[in-house]
Amino acid sequence: MSTMITDRTYRIARENTQAMLIDVQERLTPHIYDHENIVKKTVILIKGLQALDIPIMLNEQYKKGLGDTLPEIREVLADNNAKSFEKVTFSACDNDESWHHLAQQNRSIVLLFGAEAHVCVMQTALDLLDNGMQPVIIGDAVGSRFPYDKKQAIRRIRRAGGVISTVESILFELCRSSKDPAFKTISNLIK
Repeated sequence: MSTMITDRTYRIARENTQAMLIDVQERLTPHIYDHENIVKKTVILIKGLQALDIPIMLNEQYKKGLGDTLPEIREVLADNNAKSFEKVTFSACDNDESWHHLAQQNRSIVLLFGAEAHVCVMQTALDLLDNGMQPVIIGDAVGSRFPYDKKQAIRRIRRAGGVISTVESILFELCRSSKDPAFKTISNLIK
């Protein structure tokens, strides 16, 4: 078997990763299919990313109409000093302040989670791809009002070149070893 050398790596490395939470807001989230589990997974993910020192940014769609980010999410984000951006565009990349912050991190892998999968998450993922970045959709921490919309969004993002993962899978991939100081925290979170 021959060995092939390529510039592409398929592993997601902590030092090249940042995260973006999209639109988990008070007036939208109750309408998302399976929202209780999505919120639970989102809290676990945020705590795990904090243990791994992954920068997290928050985007909120038209707060006047959709309200603030859910209190249980705001509470865990308060420990992180996460940057927060309000937007009226569907893609967070179309918001100048959001995009500027994202680009300044110098981390080309962006974990995306939140709502709605087929609107704001998908459009952000496609724009990240168009700008040479790698979106990673955390499938069990994204949602839509209707499961079919989420399914089609995940399918389109994957076909475009996005990566699909889960909360547990991404946290352990970023941790890489049981000897990592964050391992115990992550293990306790996913139990």
